[in-house]
Amino acid sequence: MIFPLGGMLIGAILGAITAKLKGGKTLDLLQWGAVFAILFGMVGLFVLVFFERSFT
Repeated sequence: MIFPLGGMLIGAILGAITAKLKGGKTLDLLQWGAVFAILFGMVGLFVLVFFERSFT
């Protein structure tokens, strides 16, 4: 199961899109992408732990 990696990828994309819509420059896109990737990766990690403990 790759929920954390998928969450990081989706988070990075959403973060970059959010920064672009707010008129950000390149470094803004990178920063927002990194923050969203970390947040979504943590959510994916919790989902993974929940599924592993519930269904095994």
